[in-house]
Amino acid sequence: MLKYLKNIFVIVFIVFAVWMLFIDSNSLLIHNELNNDISDLEDEKAYYRNEIEKDKKAIKELSTDEGVEKLAREKYYMKKDDEDIYIIEYEDSLKLEKTDE
Repeated sequence: MLKYLKNIFVIVFIVFAVWMLFIDSNSLLIHNELNNDISDLEDEKAYYRNEIEKDKKAIKELSTDEGVEKLAREKYYMKKDDEDIYIIEYEDSLKLEKTDE
């Protein structure tokens, strides 16, 4: 083993390999970090594409008069002049205040 380490070509190869694997700007460590960043960005891209699809669907629903009316009635409790609105809340959906007894 010591015989091979005295050879200049082996020494140069070892120095070159260490340089390329750990020290160089294109080292394996840098490539690993960049691959992790790419993976994170691709996940983020997929998330935003799904959000865009949801928003397009919501915009399509709100482009009709029925969709706008449905949103106004459900979210903002709006009504027509000749209507009455009754809001039904179930016991498990109410936030009850605790009293000390």
